[in-house]
Amino acid sequence: MGIKPGRPQVWTRRQLTDGIRWRTRTGASWRDVPERYGPWERVYDLFLRWQRDGTWARILTQLRAEADAKGLITWDVNVDSTVCLAHQHAAGAAKRGICRRSRPAGSSSSRPTTASDAPAAD
Repeated sequence: MGIKPGRPQVWTRRQLTDGIRWRTRTGASWRDVPERYGPWERVYDLFLRWQRDGTWARILTQLRAEADAKGLITWDVNVDSTVCLAHQHAAGAAKRGICRRSRPAGSSSSRPTTASDAPAAD
C-alpha cells in the first residue's frame, strides 16, 4: 500500500477514540477533553460520525456477543411490580388554579367541536 496523498494526520484514530472514551467515562463537556487526545472538535466530530453511521451500535453488538460467548453476561430478568404509583397529573386529574383560556365559554369538553359534532339543523 502506497503513501496517501495530502497532509498527514496529526492525531491518530486511537487518540481520538481515547478522547471519546475519556469524555464518556468522566461525563465532562466536549470542550474539556484534554489536548493529548486531540482538539475537542475533532474528537466530537469522530463521535458524531460514528453515531450517525451506526458504528457505535455495531461495536456494542459485537462486544455483547463476545461477552455472552465467554459467559460473562447473565440474562436474568427480575421485574418487581408490587407497587406502582403515579402522580395525580399523570392520571389526568383536574389541574386546579390553571387558567383555561383556550377552552371556549360554555364548552364542557376539551375536544374541539367540528361540523360533524354540531347538532343537525332542521
